Amino acid sequence: MKYIAPRGTVDILPDKIDGWIGLENILRTIAENYNVKEMRTPIFEHTELFNRAVGDTTDVVSKEMYSFEDKKGRSITLRPEGTAGIARSYVENKMYALPEKLQKVFYMGPMFRYERPQSGRQRQFHQFGVEMLGIESPYVDVECMMMALNIVQALNIRDVTLHINSLGDEASRDAYREALKDHFRPHLKELCYDCNTRFEKNPLRILDCKTDKDHPAMKSAPCTIDYLTETAKAHFDKVCELLDALEVKYVIDPNMVRGLDYYSHTIFELISDASVLGAGSTIGGGGRYNGLVEELGGPATPGVGFAFGMERLIIAMNNNHLESQHIDVYVMPLGEESKDYSMQLMAALRANGYCADMDFADRGLKGQFKSADRFVARFSFIIGEDEVENETITVKDNITKEQKQIKVEEIIDFLDSKLGVR
Repeated sequence: MKYIAPRGTVDILPDKIDGWIGLENILRTIAENYNVKEMRTPIFEHTELFNRAVGDTTDVVSKEMYSFEDKKGRSITLRPEGTAGIARSYVENKMYALPEKLQKVFYMGPMFRYERPQSGRQRQFHQFGVEMLGIESPYVDVECMMMALNIVQALNIRDVTLHINSLGDEASRDAYREALKDHFRPHLKELCYDCNTRFEKNPLRILDCKTDKDHPAMKSAPCTIDYLTETAKAHFDKVCELLDALEVKYVIDPNMVRGLDYYSHTIFELISDASVLGAGSTIGGGGRYNGLVEELGGPATPGVGFAFGMERLIIAMNNNHLESQHIDVYVMPLGEESKDYSMQLMAALRANGYCADMDFADRGLKGQFKSADRFVARFSFIIGEDEVENETITVKDNITKEQKQIKVEEIIDFLDSKLGVR
């Protein structure tokens, strides 16, 4: 039998991993700049968590989750998104009682959704997400947006536009739901089964329908911002005022609703017109979710966050600003005795913080120099009988092409002077 990876999953091979490591390093650096700390939650959770948090009328819960029963009959789901797990952990670990009221955390890792695989969207995919929990403020909304925009800028992804909207507070959403029902009621017979199912329970989800997205009733549906309460409108107006003050270009998109039920007030998406993704592609987004923690059994706790699909970032980046990984030293032994000597040398190099590798295939110098080039080695260390006997190393600088002999006891000082003390 020929074994292949399951549909919707991909192997990230060594020749592609540099881009991933480069992306992860940039994301971690920006998180550090914003004083956002890493948090790790389980890859699987109890299914009920996503039913409650994400919403059982969403496509994610109703169609796309990987759920199964464990050996004791408990329903378990591979996480389809990251916010629900963070909120569950926030409640379970009583993070709301910590001295610092605003908790800013990020996560990074695999998510799972059963959907049609396509470029940049697999059934196992990776997300980088940020959650800011504890304070309801338009300033925190904008803090989230600025961090998301900072990531896009740091990755040199161009032709990206910030789209924003407001779903309002609970009273706003109640009024909007009734307006949507009045609007869609005459068209129910023309809409799909899912839209009819959602009509009574959650008509907002009709706007997220992929089957009927081109129906005229979708385009003429009422807008959320027309039903905002005074409080909700003041919140959204302040968000816009802050973005204007920061000279951030944005588009108010009254038709945007996002695909998950926990959102309220400000929502936003970063839309790319990069040709590699296709015009109008969403590369990341998020928004405020003030009722989620309370829904999961915690105290009333406002929250706001965003997430990027990392595969889509990799595609959009198109390898911008990602240096290939390289090694400091490639050791080239010539003969068995030289290999013993080289192994001891590599141990010393690594103990002093240098990245080193050697030839294990007993090839000649020509083949070994090709490997040094492939590994982008800064230095090649040639070890033959003379070097072993004299306790020296023939060092070739692969940038300047200079070659000289150095005593083995001086080699760490030499590397420190060239590469910096590790």
